[in-house]
Amino acid sequence: MKLYLGTGGYAHPDWVGLLYPPELPKERWLEVYAQEFNALELNASFYAIPGVRAFAGMLRRSRGQLRFAIKLHRSMTHDRTATSEEYRRLFESVAPLREAGVLGPFLAQFPQSFHRTLEHRRYLQTLVERFTPEVAPSGLAVEFRHSSWHRAEVLESFRTLGLIWVSPDYPALPGLPPPRLWISAGIAYIRFSGRNQATWWEGRDQAERHDYLYRREELLEWVQALAQAREEEQVDEAWWIFNNTTRGQALTNLKTLNELLAAYDL
Repeated sequence: MKLYLGTGGYAHPDWVGLLYPPELPKERWLEVYAQEFNALELNASFYAIPGVRAFAGMLRRSRGQLRFAIKLHRSMTHDRTATSEEYRRLFESVAPLREAGVLGPFLAQFPQSFHRTLEHRRYLQTLVERFTPEVAPSGLAVEFRHSSWHRAEVLESFRTLGLIWVSPDYPALPGLPPPRLWISAGIAYIRFSGRNQATWWEGRDQAERHDYLYRREELLEWVQALAQAREEEQVDEAWWIFNNTTRGQALTNLKTLNELLAAYDL
């Protein structure tokens, strides 16, 4: 089974002194990141679609050692106003990664307000149809933040369509799905967003929302679930992405996760 471990983004100033030496130029941060991890979920693409040169630069600085998961622009998931031109730009801009064989899944992260309604189901269908194997050879991963989607029949439709189900880890709050490993397309994609109930809705920014350090036993539950899935031959590839990057907490959790994966021979 292939394992891809990393974080949401890498350009975090509070990692200076933890992962990045204080004297290291920011332009070399990705180079250092790629020496520690083998996956990166690019979140900058949610705010602005990078150009071809930007992705070529990421490929060069990471020396081909990273698999990149690309988060869709907010116009495709939150505003839902994206034009065909914007999709074209996205697919063309990642060409350097695709040609180098390091393009991982695209990630469609829908907001909590995206409930399972007929209108939203139709929108999802039109979005999915754009991600053909030619432009997205590693597929499309979809994260739902509203519990109405987390139903067995939806998972079964994902399996039929070859879509990747994102298993998220959130705080225990009304409307959010509980942490549970669901696998489709032979791929486990697990996103750790923290369990900070106090700041999930009230936090001033993403740093406060994801301000959480997972306990060892909380990570162990996920590792045990993946080990069971492997025994049942349900999974060939697993992505572990930590968004609790505040104060380097993701870095600490990734060390613990590596220890647990080794203990279970994963």
